Amino acid sequence: MREIAFIKQNKEKWLEFELAIFGKAKKNPDELANLYIQLMNDLSYAQTYYPKSKTVVYLNHLASQIYQKIYKTKRTEKNRIVEFFKIEVPLLLFEYKRYLMYAFILFFATVAMGVVSARYDQNFVRLILGDDYVNMTLENIKKGNPVAVYQSGSNWGSFIGITMNNLYVGARCYMYGIFAGVGTFYVFLQNSLMLGSFQYFFYEQNVFWESVRGIWIHGAMEIFGIVIESAAGFILGASILFPKTFSRMNSFKIGFKNSFKIFLSTFPFTIGAGFLEGFITRYSIDMPIWLSSFIILFTLGIISFYYLVYPSIVYKKVHKLPAKQN
Repeated sequence: MREIAFIKQNKEKWLEFELAIFGKAKKNPDELANLYIQLMNDLSYAQTYYPKSKTVVYLNHLASQIYQKIYKTKRTEKNRIVEFFKIEVPLLLFEYKRYLMYAFILFFATVAMGVVSARYDQNFVRLILGDDYVNMTLENIKKGNPVAVYQSGSNWGSFIGITMNNLYVGARCYMYGIFAGVGTFYVFLQNSLMLGSFQYFFYEQNVFWESVRGIWIHGAMEIFGIVIESAAGFILGASILFPKTFSRMNSFKIGFKNSFKIFLSTFPFTIGAGFLEGFITRYSIDMPIWLSSFIILFTLGIISFYYLVYPSIVYKKVHKLPAKQN
């Protein structure tokens, strides 16, 4: 069957799916499950005969949305928060995985820009970090503790202040996506340039590994979280710029709902990073190398698994359901 005939034959059914997804047509869980099975059959057919078509992208999106709605409308009571992190967010991450890839590519590119700029422009670090901060850090390096800045203030005061600041930065990375993604890029660029120049500054002062042991105890989750929040901002911007088969308003509604869930998913990691910075990082200089290395690798492993590996596991599990039901 030619693709245009396939679309014409199933167009009305797919419109019914859209109405069910957006709440304009009331469906009970059994009806939604039946729609999901039908849609998966159409998706399998399209993947087989029109693998590079926009129809596949469209049907895959509908399938993901219906599956999430099934979980929301199940008769049995479940822990909403657990389902949110266990099912909803991973499916969204898989659906929008290309935006995560774009965000990470952009992250490494802009951090590299910060490193190169700091190397070839002696004033760049001071321009980005400010004279007071650079001078204070130089004094700390002379005293033998490059990351002494993390020892200032009380544990709880640092934890609360740092966490609130990180949540604010993450919110800016996400919400500025409303400006077609340009605002997100601007905030993301600022933070990436700062990170690249900051790390090169320590390298230039011959205390690079000392800085890594301190900064990345909390930075593994904090920086990774900013990348994810920026990816959510790009998703929001793309929903405005590229509505696909939806009206621009419906595309924005979908983009906002989905990207906001991804943004919310970073909160536990951001709070965890704040806790580490307030209570653990301050002791990095006295900590055994194996312990600081373990904390860095462990925290990086947790957040990497959740955002980069686990979504594929959930997606594969979900897409086995129709075969079992048949």
